[in-house]
Amino acid sequence: MTESQVLTKEEVLVALKDVYDPEIPVNVVDLGLVYDLEVDGGDVELKMTLTFAGCGMGPYIAQQAEWRIAEIDAVEDVNVEMVYEPPWSPDMISEDGKAQLGLD
Repeated sequence: MTESQVLTKEEVLVALKDVYDPEIPVNVVDLGLVYDLEVDGGDVELKMTLTFAGCGMGPYIAQQAEWRIAEIDAVEDVNVEMVYEPPWSPDMISEDGKAQLGLD
């Protein structure tokens, strides 16, 4: 990684806006599924959740997030961890997400 390729959290969050829960037409960032994001050089640690703990799409969504982050040039390693505390609630949806769902 060169000096001009400094990876930022914002860059990763923008990339994650391309990842969707297949059952909800809103990206994982605006749904409030991203709980924690750490960037250290080219290494990315992501903690995310699901709309409910038993969601069968969890492995799919985690894989999509990992693949999308890995596409960023400056990324060297990605770790996506699913967490369920605190439980997700609709209050975590961003204003943009609420607008997309017609909840505003």
